[in-house]
Order: sequence, then structure tokens, then C-alpha cells
Amino acid sequence: MLHFTDTEFAGRLARTEAEMERRGLDGMLVFAPESQYWLTGYDTFGYCFFQCLVLGGVEPVLLTRSADLRQAQLTSTIGDVRIWVDRDGATPADDLQALLADLGLAGKRLGIETDTHGLTAANYKKLAAALDGRAELVEASDLISELRLVKSEAEIIYARRAAELSDDALDAALDKIGPGADEGEILAALQGAIFAGGGDFPANPVIIGSDRHALLCRSHSGRRKLSGRDQITLEWAGAYRNYHAPMMRTVVVGEPRDSHRRMNEAAVAALQAAEACLKPGNPMGLVYDAYARTMDAAGFGHARLNACGYAVGARYAPSWMEHQMFYHGAPTVIRPGMTFFLHMIMMDSRTGTAMCPGRTSLVTEAGAEPLSRHGLGLLCR
Repeated sequence: MLHFTDTEFAGRLARTEAEMERRGLDGMLVFAPESQYWLTGYDTFGYCFFQCLVLGGVEPVLLTRSADLRQAQLTSTIGDVRIWVDRDGATPADDLQALLADLGLAGKRLGIETDTHGLTAANYKKLAAALDGRAELVEASDLISELRLVKSEAEIIYARRAAELSDDALDAALDKIGPGADEGEILAALQGAIFAGGGDFPANPVIIGSDRHALLCRSHSGRRKLSGRDQITLEWAGAYRNYHAPMMRTVVVGEPRDSHRRMNEAAVAALQAAEACLKPGNPMGLVYDAYARTMDAAGFGHARLNACGYAVGARYAPSWMEHQMFYHGAPTVIRPGMTFFLHMIMMDSRTGTAMCPGRTSLVTEAGAEPLSRHGLGLLCR
């Protein structure tokens, strides 16, 4: 069930170990599920419990629960899996401390991923107490996260397939959207197209909202039927082998208002300006500045956000967002092989109008290559 070759996994581990050595780290405590997946193929939602992949021994060692033993055996390259036992008052942090001693890492300088949903604050406090005086913990959440940004050829194949699934999902949703359409049926068609194409669950819920809720950029419970003159905003992601290619669109039902037309014109101009800056060597902040400058010049500074997208790749719930985002001054330098989602979210509370085009691009030597086959014209049904 591995999605990459042993050679590719070995190369990823070698690059990680080289960066660890450069930073003076003797080992690494890997808690982020996407880091574990990238390094070994380990594919599970068991990170909602305490689990840690330990680097620095002869080979990577996974500490997890018995429920994930076979998950590791069937989906990963991990050959050494240790189990902490479910019981009243279980202290897996103590089990990890004992494991580190067994691996000769006691008293060593260990990198640790803390900026992840795979390590709760409560578990970190227990771990810090268990390792107090027994190891030096060094914040290293960025180490594997940054290595993962530039995609291999095999990863790019999955990113392209995810983008195809995103396009298929939009086609399926558009077939359902119209006066009287039920949001639940639209959502089912959209997500169903991804599943039918061999895709995965996305790392966060699909955003769907109509009428005034079209101005929301978060998912919410409750569904409604579209009126004869309406608007509906969708943000979704084709996911393939856990690689994500998000898209976002606002669809007008019935005759569009003048505000819809003007906002779509400004949003498309902003997206094109941002994509023009999505070039190797540019810092991510320049992309945001192009977006903000274009929005402001069109008179929609009040309707834009303080960020306009982020890096994407293989991610796990609760978010498909990578850490690296587009905002003013964002320092990450863009390189070929990176994939980014740019969203031109416009929410005008004055007129109650939304317009939110967005798509995923691959960075090539020549600049941004949008991965969607769909155009950017105003969508009306």
C-alpha cells in the first residue's frame, strides 16, 4: 500500500537526517502526521492519540497504540513499531522516555515538532516532564515542513491528479446548482465526484454557503435551498494520496447583481496579478502585495483579507493548509516544484455580496502553472 518507492522514502530520510546534522540534532521526535506520512508512508488518523516517530536510532521507530500496529505494517516502511498500552492513567510520555533510553538517545539533543495537531498541549506538558533532565528538546517544527515544500516528480503526479478531481467536483456541483437546489445535494455531488475518481477525504470540511452565508469562509452546519436569485460559495479540494489541490468559486443563481460583476472583475485581476508574482526566487510576501494592491485599486480594500493563500501538499485533518502562507512580508522563498493555493476571497458586508475565485498552481522554472482546466469567468446558473 506504499504510494512511493523505497528509493524515494530513503532520499527523504537522508535529507531529513542531513538537516538534523546541520542543526546539531542527535535525534528527532516527529509528531506531525504529514511528516510521518512523507518520511515513511504511515497513513492513519491515529495521531488524535499520542504517537511519535523517533529518528536518530539505526532506523525510524514508531511508538503508537495497538490499534495502529497493522496500520503501520500495511501502509509504511517502518520496521520497528513499539506499543504503549491503553490503561487507566496511561503515560505514553514515560514510554517514549524509556524508548529513547533504549535507542541510546537519553541525554541527547532532540528536535521536536510542536506546531502540529499531532501533539496536544497536555501531551507536550507530560512529555516535557518525562524528559526533564533526560534530554534537551529543541523546537524543530519547521524542519520537515520546509523539506516537504518542494515536490518530487512522483508527488507532482499526485498533485495534478488531485487538481483533476477538483475540476470534476466543480463540474458535478454546477450540474446541481440552480433555483430550488438543495445545498446538501450540491455537496454530495461535489464530494461524490472526488470519491468516484479514486480520491480521498479532504483534510478539512468543504465550505458551502449561500445567500448571506456565501460571505463565510468556514464550514458550518445546516443546509438550505437556493432561491431564484442567490449566490453560493464553495471551497473544496480534490485529494489524491492525501495530496490536495484546493479550489474556490462563488456561483451566482439567476441574474447577477452589478456588485457581482464588479467584484469578479477585481478578483480575477487580483488572482492574475498574484500568479504573475508566483515565480522562483520571489518571497511569498510579494504575491500577497500584488493581490492587496490590485484589490485596493479597484476599491475593494474593505472586502479583502489579510492573507490570500498558502502552500499545499499532503495534509491531515483538521486542515489542508501548510504553515507557509501569503501575507505581507511572508519570507518563504518560492522555488520550482512547490504547489500553492491562491484564493481571492472578497466578502462585502455592505452589499451582502461574495466573490471568491481560487485555484491551485504548480511553480515551474517559468512561473505559475494553474492546475485547473476551468476558466475564471463569472459562473451563473
